Order: sequence, then structure tokens, then C-alpha cells
Amino acid sequence: MRDSESQGIDMGCELSVVIPCLNEVRTLTSCIQKAQGFFRRAGVSGEVVVADNGSTDGSQELAANLGARVVLVSQRGYGAALRAGFEAAHGRYIVMGDGDDSYDFSALAPFLERLRAGDDLVVGNRFRGGIAPGAMPPMHQYFGNPLLSLFARIFFRVPIGDVYCGLRGLRRTALAELDLQSSGMEFALEMIVKARLLKMRISEVPTTLSPDGRGRPPHLNTWRDGRRSLLLYFASMPSGFLLYPGAVLMTLGLVVGTMIVARPITIYDVHFDVHTLLYCGAAVLLGFQLVTYSIVLRFLMVAARLLPDEGLARRVGDNLKLEHGLSVGLVFITAGLGGVLWLFRVWQAGSFGDLDPFLTMRIAIPSATAITLGLEVAFAALFISLAKWHVRARASG
Repeated sequence: MRDSESQGIDMGCELSVVIPCLNEVRTLTSCIQKAQGFFRRAGVSGEVVVADNGSTDGSQELAANLGARVVLVSQRGYGAALRAGFEAAHGRYIVMGDGDDSYDFSALAPFLERLRAGDDLVVGNRFRGGIAPGAMPPMHQYFGNPLLSLFARIFFRVPIGDVYCGLRGLRRTALAELDLQSSGMEFALEMIVKARLLKMRISEVPTTLSPDGRGRPPHLNTWRDGRRSLLLYFASMPSGFLLYPGAVLMTLGLVVGTMIVARPITIYDVHFDVHTLLYCGAAVLLGFQLVTYSIVLRFLMVAARLLPDEGLARRVGDNLKLEHGLSVGLVFITAGLGGVLWLFRVWQAGSFGDLDPFLTMRIAIPSATAITLGLEVAFAALFISLAKWHVRARASG
């Protein structure tokens, strides 16, 4: 068990409310006073931490005058501000929420109750608690948020129905394990994905959403932040996204292709011959690329600390060597060249005239596939070695 002092925990402070801030002077007073009012009514020892991201409208002075601790954050971004606020927080539990007065900081009891019960991450659900008219753009309410939440439930089995809710609580001691890195809006998804992969206790509670009270456009950019969120999703997905489809493609292409090389096959009066063999070769090549991308992508995500290690970096470093890839690639290339040589002799024996395509393509397609696959294996080994070298260089630097 980690020492509380080493984790920045003040045993006299139970709850820290962290509010990221960028020119929120019109709504910050309400947010801070609601949180402080909750502390008094619930008898909770708490603090409000305002992580200011470079406000120029007097938000910093206003927050300090209201009794909040102000943390100045030079790196821009929603995630960057929250990470700095988390680091400065003293409470055993942390609740984060936007400073636009859309979330009700006076209704934090369900979050604190679940945290006291032992949950590591508690996420609000606005669809269950209530979304006021005009509080969420229709594109977000009926398409973007439900779709991203569905992805989380399907691919990560996260018991969350509103993955982008900005009002959420977490245990202070879970922060070191989460090791959050994102600086933008995708920070919210990184938190949920990592918590699930680390097998933390995750729950959700109903919460409400009110219209933005700032009277100006929000910092959220629908397409930019949506694109970054999807990229984080795809890069974080379990092996089923690339590895398993790639392995299935390779297996099907190899099995069916091997059968057709021996002789044409007929299933329910459907004839499969060299034309199908060509697509089998393509399936093998595409499947190998998907498997390779899966390994490299997961390795790079772990190296960037956007995913927990789970021993992957060590296994890649110990087991995937450049010499191994070059050797395997050379075997495939040699086998493919053997097929080319056999075809050349057949062609030579026929005085370099026309050849029977249904005979020769059974050798030409597998040999071309083998040569291409050998080159792909060699280049994949080189790419992985360069990635490992880059990671080691950054770590030593």
C-alpha cells in the first residue's frame, strides 16, 4: 500500500473538487459556491481547486477571492488542466467538473457515496439524470455521445452509458495507476478505458446537465475532438479490432488457398479455382498486415503511456528481434523464388510459348504471395526494431 503523503493526500481533506478553467468568470462563482455549499451541508472536509489554463478575464482572481485554490497550468487543453488540478488536489477523493455551470456541484452526494463504498471511478450519466432543453447539441445528444458510449460497452465492456459526462469522481490513490496522458477532450475516454483495462471498480450515477451559462461558444470542437476520441478508441481497442480479424484472414486464405493449389474444389455446384486462389493470396497478405499493425500499435500506445503496460513492452522487446524477422522473411522469399524458377523451367520447356493458366497460376500466385509476404515480414521486423529503438532513446533521454 502506498503511503498517503507520497500520494499528495491530506488526511484532513476528504474531497477535492477540481474545475478546469479558461475564461469562466461569468459562471465560476456559481460553481465554486455550489461545491462549498455541498461541503457545509454534507459535513465534508473539502476544497475547490481551480486549474486555470490561461484565463484573461479575471477568473483567477475571482476564484482565489472565493476561497478556491488556483493552480496555473501553462499547457493548454482540457486534459492538461485536469491533470495539473489532480496533482495539486489534497483530498482522498476527487470530483472533476466543468466550470460553465452546466453541472450541479451541489449534488455530489451520489458520487461521494460510491467512492466511500470503494469504487475507483464514478461517472455521471446525464441521460439518466436529465438533460435540460438546449443543454446539449442534438448531434452530441442523439448521435455522438450514444455512439461512443456504445463502443465503450461493446469493445471494452465498460458499464457506462455516458462516456463523455464531465462530472465524475475518482479515488486519489488510483491516479498513479491510471497515469493519464491526454491533453485534450479525449482525456475523458482515456480515463475510462484505462480504468477498465486495469480492472478498476467503475460505476455510474444519474446527474443533470443544464445549459452552458457562459454566453459564448464552448471550447469543445465537435469534429476535431470527435476524431481524436475515435482514434483513441481504435488504438486502445483489445486485440479483436486488428489482431483477430487479421489472424482469421490469414488462416482462411492459407487453408482455402492450399486446397485450391492441390486441385479445384466444388461446393454445391460452385466452382473455385485460380481466381479464388488470387484472393486467398490477398487475404494472407492483408491478414499479416493487420496482425503486424495490431502489435506495433499496441506497443506504441503502451510506450506513449496511453495504455497500461500489461507486460507487452517487455515481451516485444525480449521476443521480437530484427534477426528473427529477417530470417523468416528470407525463408518466404526463397520459397517464392523457388516457385518462380519452377515456372521458368516449365516456360522454357514449352519454348517460351503460351502456358496453361489453370496449371501455372497454381504456382505463380503462391510464389508471388510468398515473396511479398517475405518482404513484409522483413520490413515489419525493421519497423518494430526502429520503434523499440525510438522508445529506448526517449526513455534514456
